[in-house]
Amino acid sequence: MGKRQSRPWIVSDELWSLIEPLLPEPPPKQVEGRPRVPDRQALCGILFVLHSGIQWEYLPQELGFGSGMTCWRRLAAWNEAGVWDQLHQLLLNKLRSKNQLDWSRAVIDSSHQSGSARPKSGPSPVDRARPGSKHHILTDGQGIPLAVSLTGGNRNDVTQLLPLLDKIPAVAGVVGRPRRRPDMLFADRGYDHDKYRWLLRKRGIRPVIAERGQPHGTGLGTFRWVVERTISWLHGFRRLRIRWERRDDIHEAFLGLAVCLITHRHVQRLC
Repeated sequence: MGKRQSRPWIVSDELWSLIEPLLPEPPPKQVEGRPRVPDRQALCGILFVLHSGIQWEYLPQELGFGSGMTCWRRLAAWNEAGVWDQLHQLLLNKLRSKNQLDWSRAVIDSSHQSGSARPKSGPSPVDRARPGSKHHILTDGQGIPLAVSLTGGNRNDVTQLLPLLDKIPAVAGVVGRPRRRPDMLFADRGYDHDKYRWLLRKRGIRPVIAERGQPHGTGLGTFRWVVERTISWLHGFRRLRIRWERRDDIHEAFLGLAVCLITHRHVQRLC
């Protein structure tokens, strides 16, 4: 993915030119008071929290990004307006316009995040039933994220297979119909179920799913490693390593923003 920036929370002119047109108009001020913190500075504050994992109330004021509560409200409002979904689709369109999306196969996997009991959390089957959540992610053949979702830690992986496929946006960028369906889908044993193989074939997608009871070494790892690498990129954002947010929409907003940042890195590299 190239060298990391020394201050990755600083929004570049290129990224801001993509985000700014998508932001909703601010509501009129009801009472006189301090001037509104500019959106670009608030976004820098949000990125600082996402990268560092710091609590909102401890956001350093000397950075000039506004208070933690200001950034929190701005993140919630932008997520409700669908800014991150729109930005993600815009970035995918750019990649497809340069023929840089690998639709020949998609790869799906999930990861578990610990956290206290709250909505979209549940007892972990792999961590002594401690409460936590799961990130489910679907990528193209290169590991570029196509769709992501949040569920409780006790949710079976296979139940999110079709919802994730449905979340792939209609990717345009070339002449013809937008595309939102890969040719093949690779998955591990957690998705081994004849019903879902049949449903994938019904959609015109060839399932390549490891079977339970079969020895390891089937060769699927040569294709599936890309989604594991993308999950590690997600966990590079410290705020996503542990489920701190009580509200689902705030954690999902961080998740959607992180997906956009990863996709934007691919746009910079490939386009």
